[in-house]
Amino acid sequence: MNAMVLVNLRAPLQWTELPDRLPGPGEVRVKVAACGVCRTDLHVVHGELAQPHVPIIPSHEIVGRIDAVGTPVEGFHVGKRVGIPWFGHTSGQCPYCQMQRDNSCDRPLFTVYTRDGGFATSAIADARFAFPLGEDGSDEALAPLLCAELVGWRLLGITGKARKLGLYGFGAAAHILTQVAKWQGRSMYAFTRPQDVSAQSFALSLRAVWAGGSDVEPPESRDAAIIFATDGNLVTMALKTVQKGEHVVCAGIHMSDIPAFPYRLLWEERELLSVANLTRHYGVDFLRLVPQIGIVTTTTRYPLQQANQAVAVLRAGTFEGAAVLVP
Repeated sequence: MNAMVLVNLRAPLQWTELPDRLPGPGEVRVKVAACGVCRTDLHVVHGELAQPHVPIIPSHEIVGRIDAVGTPVEGFHVGKRVGIPWFGHTSGQCPYCQMQRDNSCDRPLFTVYTRDGGFATSAIADARFAFPLGEDGSDEALAPLLCAELVGWRLLGITGKARKLGLYGFGAAAHILTQVAKWQGRSMYAFTRPQDVSAQSFALSLRAVWAGGSDVEPPESRDAAIIFATDGNLVTMALKTVQKGEHVVCAGIHMSDIPAFPYRLLWEERELLSVANLTRHYGVDFLRLVPQIGIVTTTTRYPLQQANQAVAVLRAGTFEGAAVLVP
């Protein structure tokens, strides 16, 4: 197999030839057909997450077909198309797993962080977190759904019946979430970097009802807000604008420090919370709905060997939608 490997933090990925790997008990091996580039990959590569396992192969938006099955594994066969997300393994034994809150497992493993990911020609996955994808849609179009929208589906669930949602940071996740929210009958307000006219136009093309810089207020308040951007200052900005009893949800795994804010912003039962990972049932439920929703992902394709260029472009935020590597 070949892979782009992170050998040292904050250094370019290295093209590497590795021995073929075999799946262990409860695992499958997947021949990678497409792999999305996620902001979490940036956090790992640039050393923004504590104690990543290095050397490691980045990425956790993996689409491919099974070419080897470990034992005992049921329901999977060679040739089956699956997706592999960030959440890569749970103990099944800790108190959170016993309460079916496996997203908070005490002994988890994460694809790209503590186990190898998909910037490679093949990948090994825990079969419990290899989600069947069916045959609808291209590999390239499905790859961004494996993080951006699996977590996004949970975010929408947390916001409950909120009809007017503010999205802070309009990248790969937000461009998919906007389509799902519209399918649900919600209205989306897109907040971008100040003066980022391109991102604002992109949001409006996806039928957001308003788009503007995060330093500008739209004419009406929102029922809830979801923050994809990593700027902690956006938390207080969002709290100022959501209705009483509603939510501000932080979607990322990493964010700069949230500044102190007066209690009155939180009062009247507003809730500030984060999302950690996904439960298996959320992933399975959402992926079953994808053909009905009719999501159109906007992607920029890169060969696997150009992973460093894709990471750099994502860091700069200079393209619309999602970057996808194709071996």
